[in-house]
Amino acid sequence: MPTEEELLQARRKHAESLQALGFKPYPNDFRSTLGAGEGLDREASRKRLFELIEAARQDPERFQALPTEADLKGDEEEHWLFGRVVAKRGPFIVIRTPWGDAQALVRTKPEPPLHQAIPQKEAAVFALLDLADHVAVRGPLIRTRTGDFAVHVRHYEHVSKALRPPPDKWHGMSDIEKRYRERYVDLFSNPDVALVFRARSFIVREIRRWLDERGFLEVETPLLHPLRGGATARPFETHHNALDMKLYLRIAPELYLKRLLVGGFDRVYEIGRAFRNEGISTRHNPEFTILELYQAYATYEDLIILTESMLRDIDLALRRAFERPGRKDWVPNSWWENRPFDLEGPFARIDLRDAVLLRIERGKKDLEATPFDDEEGVGLSREILNDPQALPKQVARAFDPARLERRFGGSPLFARWIQAKAELERAESHGELVFALFEKLVEPDLSLLFRSQDGKRSRPVFITGYPFEVSPLARRSDEDPRFTDRFELYVDGKEIANAFSELNDPDDQAARFEAQLQKRARGDEEAMDFDADYIRALAHGMPPAGGLGIGIDRLVMALLNQASIRDVLLFPLLRPEAPR
Repeated sequence: MPTEEELLQARRKHAESLQALGFKPYPNDFRSTLGAGEGLDREASRKRLFELIEAARQDPERFQALPTEADLKGDEEEHWLFGRVVAKRGPFIVIRTPWGDAQALVRTKPEPPLHQAIPQKEAAVFALLDLADHVAVRGPLIRTRTGDFAVHVRHYEHVSKALRPPPDKWHGMSDIEKRYRERYVDLFSNPDVALVFRARSFIVREIRRWLDERGFLEVETPLLHPLRGGATARPFETHHNALDMKLYLRIAPELYLKRLLVGGFDRVYEIGRAFRNEGISTRHNPEFTILELYQAYATYEDLIILTESMLRDIDLALRRAFERPGRKDWVPNSWWENRPFDLEGPFARIDLRDAVLLRIERGKKDLEATPFDDEEGVGLSREILNDPQALPKQVARAFDPARLERRFGGSPLFARWIQAKAELERAESHGELVFALFEKLVEPDLSLLFRSQDGKRSRPVFITGYPFEVSPLARRSDEDPRFTDRFELYVDGKEIANAFSELNDPDDQAARFEAQLQKRARGDEEAMDFDADYIRALAHGMPPAGGLGIGIDRLVMALLNQASIRDVLLFPLLRPEAPR
């Protein structure tokens, strides 16, 4: 089997042979769209070709009406087909395009009684074809003897040479790391991967359309921030030379967007990049795309309705655009058929503290047991959860290492609860402890707690009532100021959205910023700065409002049933390649 270097040299010789025939290996005179008076628009012709193929595929009568090679008379409508050659079988080549794959039948010699071949000079160029080259052909659409479609080529044109061979198996690259690193190869060798990114763009366009139709104004806010704010996260730092000042890549656009509410823009949104200097996982990338919207004279409850409606409408539009019923070869069917969650039924909604209690109760029945099981009086109730003195004591009793060893020793649960104990001990306040209980007890099992009516799939769930200590920008609840009017939406156990009634009291917000500074002084690298200008903006009067943030990458992962965030990012962050 030839080495990669030998293949490369063989292709270089083909490029030299093209040059000797008077053809450039990398010509720059092929255009898909021709000007007025220059003949047929090639792009329009290519699109029409695929429309005819799809129509004939759906209608047997249309397929039978197509001529065979023997039926051709020379006066048939001709179509342009151009793109990358991904397969070659005798006189047939398969050309990959953004519209899909199509066959071309290239005859290089007249074969009676057909007598239809490309000109001799074009045949010499065709003989130098390598897989992955870009070519253009023109001819009528025919049906083949095997019941397929093909363009019967009357004109063949070399468009660009590929010096490197495609992956060994044309059905795709199997090395995951190589796929992400060489996304350009991944896209042209794996049509289903390319389709994911086309669908991602469609989803973003639909979000814009949906919001625009409801009176939201799309705006742009700075990526370079002089302060850390908008969310609790460790930022990326940079430096502006001319002004000699430290700057941060934005963590979130929130504080700038809410300034616009003060300025009189009642409904605004932004879809853009945000940056957080944190770990990488299947759900995290240091740079990501976020949707943030703000609606004046609204509450977080209005945004619950908005979010559920928007997600259903976007998903329905996606289905209409990409789903092909009855097509077993159509990849997107798996996007819906294999989803572990149900978007069609009603979304669940539960207070964070009630979710903790529900998980403990289910741990006594059909889910894995928790350290709170009423043995030795170690239980949990709403009263204990609300009591800043009683809760830490009860948590300490439940997670006592000796007790965990007695209850869970020898079980995989022992390691889980020992790890949870370490996380719980980091909580510095009552609210942080309540939130930590939710994160460690409930969040890993949300998809098991909330199921569709038939029990086969999980239900999306809105978790509400977050403690104010972990919600530095959210409005406190009027009923219990220790908690906020906030929700997070989880789809199949993964956080997709975060929203709350916005805090518009400048004094309360100033106190929250001060608390963030105190956390920073104690070593919290994710704490926010004190934004004096934002406090000044609030002092001018911000209307009551609701704000929503949705991670676009995670939403795309969910809707397209992709396992990793890297599968929905064209160029995810990777470690540098090892030197060769």
